[in-house]
Formats: sequence, C-alpha cells, structure tokens
Amino acid sequence: MTSVDYNAKHIHVLKGIEAVRRRPAMYIGDLGSRGLHHLVYEVIDNSIDEAMTGHCTEIKVTINEDNSITVIDNGRGIPVDMHPTQKKPALEVVMTTLHAGGKFDKSSYKVSGGLHGVGVSVVNALSEWMEVEVYRDGKVYHQRYEKGKKKSEVKETGTSEQRGTKVVFQPDRDIFNKVEFDFEILSRRIMELAFLNKGLKITLKDQIKGLKKDFRYSGGIAAFVKYIDENRKQIHKGPIVFEKERDMVFVEISLQYNDSYTENIHSYVNNINTVEGGTHLVGFKTALTRTLNYYGQKNNLLKNGKFNLSGEDTREGLTAVINIRVPNPQFEGQTKTKLGNSEVKGIVESIVNEKLGEHLEQNPSVARSIIDKCLTASRAREAAKKARELTRRKGALEGGGLPGKLADCSIKDPQRCELYIVEGDSAGGSAKLGRDRRFQAILPIKGKILNVEKAQMDKILGNESIRTIVTALGTGIGSDEFDKSKVRYWKIILMTDADVDGSHIKTLLLTFFFRYMRDLIDFGHIYIAMPPLFKLKKGKEEVYAFNEEEKDEIYKRMGGNGITLQRYKGLGEMNPGQLWATTMDPEKRTILQITLEDAREADHLFNILMGSEVEPRREFIEKNARYVKNLDV
Repeated sequence: MTSVDYNAKHIHVLKGIEAVRRRPAMYIGDLGSRGLHHLVYEVIDNSIDEAMTGHCTEIKVTINEDNSITVIDNGRGIPVDMHPTQKKPALEVVMTTLHAGGKFDKSSYKVSGGLHGVGVSVVNALSEWMEVEVYRDGKVYHQRYEKGKKKSEVKETGTSEQRGTKVVFQPDRDIFNKVEFDFEILSRRIMELAFLNKGLKITLKDQIKGLKKDFRYSGGIAAFVKYIDENRKQIHKGPIVFEKERDMVFVEISLQYNDSYTENIHSYVNNINTVEGGTHLVGFKTALTRTLNYYGQKNNLLKNGKFNLSGEDTREGLTAVINIRVPNPQFEGQTKTKLGNSEVKGIVESIVNEKLGEHLEQNPSVARSIIDKCLTASRAREAAKKARELTRRKGALEGGGLPGKLADCSIKDPQRCELYIVEGDSAGGSAKLGRDRRFQAILPIKGKILNVEKAQMDKILGNESIRTIVTALGTGIGSDEFDKSKVRYWKIILMTDADVDGSHIKTLLLTFFFRYMRDLIDFGHIYIAMPPLFKLKKGKEEVYAFNEEEKDEIYKRMGGNGITLQRYKGLGEMNPGQLWATTMDPEKRTILQITLEDAREADHLFNILMGSEVEPRREFIEKNARYVKNLDV
C-alpha cells in the first residue's frame, strides 16, 4: 500500500468530543499518574498502528524540559487533504473529533491497537496545547490546537524528504493533579511495545534528567520470554517460538519452561495487554494440555498410557507470551481487556496443536524435559491435595473454625472489616489490646514465613503461618480452590517492624499474595501499615515522625533544647494506646494500598528478590542501595 492509498476519504466520523474535558476519567481511567502517562501511550499507539501495517520503522518519544511530550514517527503521515463529509482537513478531523480515524477503514489498517479512534483527540482535548507536523509527499504541514480546539488552520510550512507525523502536547494543568512524567513508567510500556513489534526501534529521551534508552528487539517475543525468564533456570535451551496466520488472525507464541513452580503467561491482542485473558488464552491452554498429553501417550512417557496430565501440571514453570492480531476484536470484562471473539479460540488452538506438536516431534530431548517437568508438577499436586485434606481433617478434629491465634472482630460484613497481619506475639498482643474490636481483627505470625518463590504447593501448605493466613482469610488457595468472593476482610493490612527483618517478612508476605492470591492485590485488598519511626517529646507535647526528614522538621519546629527522642526498633515497643493512635486509628493512620501498575515487572522483581539466583539479587542491591532510607541494621 502506498501513501496515495491513505487519504481523507478513509477517515470515518462517528460523533463529537463535548464530554471529554468534563469527565476525563471516563476516557483515561483517572487524573493521577496512570491517566497522565496514558496520554503518551495513546499518541504512541497511533505510531505503533503504522508499524503494524509495515509503514513505520522508528518512533522517538521525548519528555521535554517543560514536561510536554514529543512523539515522532516515520510512518505515512496523517492525511491533510479535505475530508469529503466534514469539509475540513483530515488532520483537523482526526485531532479534534472523537471516534474519527483510519482505524475504521480496513483498507488503511488491517489491525490496530487504537480500537475506537478516541486516542489522540482525547489527548488533544486534555492538553493546554498541542502542535502537529505532518511530513507527506515532500511537504511539511502544521496545525496548533488549544484545549482540543483548533487555534490555526492546516498550513503548508515547507518542504522535507522526511515522512511521518510529529505530535507535541502539554497536558492541561487545570485537569491533572500533577504534570510530571516518569521515565521508568514510560520505559516499561515502550519496552513491551518494542518486544511485540519485532525490529521496530523506539527511542525514549528525558531532557529533564538527561536519560536516554533505545529499544529494539530483533528476536521479538522470543527475546521477551528470555527477558522475563533471565533470572530463572531453564529446563530446555532457548524459547520455543512459532507463528501462523489463519482466517486473517495472526498468531505468534513463544514459550519456555523453567524450574519455578508458578505459571507466567502474558497475552496481547493488537498490542493491548489482555490482563483478563479471553478466548485466545483459553485456546492456548487447551491446546497446550492436549498436545503434551498426546506426545506423552504416543511416546510411552505417561505411565503406560493410563495417566493424563492436568492443565495445572502442564503450566507449572511455564513462561509464555501470546501475541495475536485480530481485525475486529471484541473486548469484554471489568477493564475491557478480555478478548471475547469466539472464533479466535479455535484458531489459536489449532495452530498451537500443529506448531507445538511439530516442535516436540523434531526435538525429542526438549519434549522429554518438558514432560518430566510436568510429571514432577503432577506428583507435587497430588501431595498438595493430600496436605489440604490433612489440614481439613486436623481442623475438624480441633473443632474446625478459625485459627486460635486470630483475634476476630465482631462485625461479620467483610466490607466493613479489616485484618492486621502482625509480626510477632508481642506486637500482636499490643494490637489486640489497642484495636477497635468491632471491625479490626488481629493475626500475629511468628518469625519469617516460607519463601513461596522456592517451594511447591505441598511445602507451602505445610507451613503453619501460611495455613493460618489462608484459614483466617477464608478464600482457599490454589487455582482449583481460591475464591476471592469468600474473603472475610476487605482490608488486609501487613504490619511489621521498620527494620531489615520486618522488611523481609513484608516481602515474603507480598510474594505469597502475588503468587497465590493475586486477585486480592488486583482488587485492592492488600495494604501496608506505616508505623512511626520516632517519638519526639518536649514537656507534655508528644509528636510522632514517620521518616528521617519528618523527624528533622519536627525537631526544628519544637526547638532543639529539652527534646527527648525515641527511635522505635519494633512495634512491640509501643503500648496499645500508642499503636492505636499512630498506626491503627482510621482517622489518623497512614496505610499504603498495594497496586500493580505492571504485573510483568512485579514478577521480574519478586523473582530477583526471592528467587534462587544470587547474582541478579546482588546486582539489584548494588544498583538500588543508594535509594534506601531509614535502614536499621
């Protein structure tokens, strides 16, 4: 397709943008950091759509010194000729009209990530100003907008051999709480896009901090799997990768098995991360189990044909990236990131059956190592099943019900209740005496819980502290039993000492929730308590400080003479009244909600911190040690 084939008649208009500035969160999620960075993703997605059609090979993204953003690509350039029905230049239509764009014309874009044509027009509406330059047919065109409305006409401003589009925009400070872009947040999304679009070069610059990164991966999603698994021990050499197009649906999959005990599957449709899965993921899982069972039976690897692997068995220790492109994706689910196209399931299933089956036949040593891994998982699953049954029987023998260490609350409505998981019996005792018994429950845990990153389910269920937590929460554990709707407390608050051991326990608990009760994080149930580090007293005045900076400010305000300073080494040093006043009173306390901006990066970090490989952990500590504050050794 040449640039002549993409012109104003391909821009289809559906409706206007009157509501965007009035209700911006409806379009970008929120007005905090997430929504602000979403503006950049929307502009980049237009360039990515050009790349998916083969018209763009390079994208440059810059955080400018005034916190405006520049995005430049070498695609075809947005059309500038007159629109046949709107009677104004196509560029102006695209930039100022909601649901207007080439995404609705399949001769221009076979597939696209900008599904509804709202992206760049919404960004324009939420910007103080935006300027666009288009490089087409040897000429340069320019138009400026303010708060979504045109400020100048589309004008030819010069000549250039360059091709593509340049967008510069300044988010509106009257709308956003804070206009400050984070280089690392943008890096994560750009890295993901570069992996998913093999060979595409994306450069990110930060002119404020003097940072620059180039992202380009000739290995595509196979390189993506290697990146995800770089700190894990693989059980076969190199990722398996295959691709095929069927009925206009392009399917690309890469997978690799490692020695971990959890599955790690990332699925994408037209570059959109389908965090809720969908028909493509169902097709992949079904075909994976069927293909491995067929190969195992055919080659007498599964107990003489009398045994079949379960889906769980075939996914333990699996890292996979599923990347598909669909002409007309239908999304559903709570966040509209679940693919609903029924035909895609069968397409993905048949391609995986065919291509993975071929790979196993051609690489018998790889196939055997995978089957052996699955068999080990199966044995562990059976052991875990027996451990669950033993736990249930033990609970029944002891009278059933809740664990003895739990001091429960009197209110039974989960949405009004909160559970403090507290480090140590001493702090647990203070918390029990200081709490509001109506809605606050206390569960003390003694010592460090098991590192679940290095353990299979039967070992996890054998750990007393984990069993106690699971019983108290009431959700069950494991993919066949866990049910978020049964959670007994809407807020689960981790309260540990502000020292190295406390941080370690907190990380162990977060690792457990991330790996085995992920929905509790995704739906905002997990929090971290923030107890004070210092108490400053002068006369009858007592003030608490939560960090070194706050302590210094209070010290100056109170005046240096006659101040006694107490540094809390542990929660147990606070009496019940102090613990309530500083850490548990909903009117005064500070608690941090745990959220996942990027599940892939969270997985990467937990594996570095809690995995079996020492060298990546050492490198991480050396790189990040300078950012540590309030270290208590």
